[in-house]
Amino acid sequence: MNIERKLEILADAAKYDVACTSSGLDRGGRKGSIGSASGFGCCHSFSADGRCISLLKVLMTNICAYDCAYCVNRRSNDIPRAAFSPRELAELTIQFYRRNYIEGLFVSSAVIRNPDYTTELLIETLQILRREHNFRGYVHAKAIPGADARLLERLGTLADRLSVNIELPSESSLKLLAPDKTKEAIFGPMGRIKDGIEESREALVKYGDAPRFAQAGQSTQMIIGATPETDYRILMLSEGLYRRYSLKRVFYSAYVPVAENKNLPSKDTKPPLLREHRLYQADWLLRFYGFKASELLDEKRQHFSAYIDPKCDWALNHMELFPLEVNRAPYEMLLRVPGIGVKGAKKILLARKEGRLDFGDLKKLGVTLKRAQYFLTCKDRTMPGLNTRPEAVLRGLMSNESIKAFDMPPAEQLSLFDAEDYAKCITGQM
Repeated sequence: MNIERKLEILADAAKYDVACTSSGLDRGGRKGSIGSASGFGCCHSFSADGRCISLLKVLMTNICAYDCAYCVNRRSNDIPRAAFSPRELAELTIQFYRRNYIEGLFVSSAVIRNPDYTTELLIETLQILRREHNFRGYVHAKAIPGADARLLERLGTLADRLSVNIELPSESSLKLLAPDKTKEAIFGPMGRIKDGIEESREALVKYGDAPRFAQAGQSTQMIIGATPETDYRILMLSEGLYRRYSLKRVFYSAYVPVAENKNLPSKDTKPPLLREHRLYQADWLLRFYGFKASELLDEKRQHFSAYIDPKCDWALNHMELFPLEVNRAPYEMLLRVPGIGVKGAKKILLARKEGRLDFGDLKKLGVTLKRAQYFLTCKDRTMPGLNTRPEAVLRGLMSNESIKAFDMPPAEQLSLFDAEDYAKCITGQM
């Protein structure tokens, strides 16, 4: 099989990995080497001057020893198979870089033979890139669950970021759909990566030339919608992963039906894209806005609203805390106001040192008043002419972009809702 056909098969097989994110580090070029890594990002991210910084995103092989029911590359699936040799993939990466197609590599793999053998192939590929070609570009590699800890350590000294895909949000689902994988085989490497990163940082403080281990951190991915876990259970798991393993990101992948199986949604089921979107929004609140998973959802309300984002949903369910006086509210509470982001809250703190703010000032600071107006007062007054009827508030909190993107009912229809319908809507009963 020629290299072009291999690339066609293995690049397509890699599309289900969604961990495409900013690199998280800056590493400049060096005389005698090629490439650099930019903190601006990669894989359809853009630098400050408008450049698209991209990765070659590919599998080492889609020949798999495992038979995970949800995976297109499962052993029992009749699809074209291919495998790169380490040198083929390394040379392909360098050729793409020299043509200015890419600035880094995102490499994952099916499990060929066993986890150790697969990891050895990944290591050999990166060794050719780093040592023979002196490649200093960004490399994101997938750690293979079940591989020997010493191999994981070697992989981490060659890659900038490592990720171990958790795949399914519970042990019971993993046993049902991926019997070859175990919870221990996934969480074990996560723990070792975390320890390796911490040890590397300590060594660098003492010895400036100490080897760096996964200096851009680690991430993971979960499939959403293939199994019955609720948004609440998924978000609680994500919170635990951030806390325990210091992950940079948890990625959520809406399940695309690729197999007929009694334990999976039928092949005509649409991917739950809106649900994936809501989980990303909630994940952002966990990481940057000081929210806890138990504040956003609980045992009684285990799914996010289809109508409004999680932050608006939380605010509507905690109206006893609002309205806030913008000239007195602490930073932590400003962050919880819909329409105010991290930058906006910081701007408010600086601006109110110069004088008391009104709604016009907030607009100049970039606050989204369409949402924030329902939860704020300025100089102890509400927005003039503000309509606080429940249906008007809900319509004001829904974005036109979300309505169009997710095929939601037009905002005008919501004027027919009465207060009871509105209450059901925001609590997920409609």
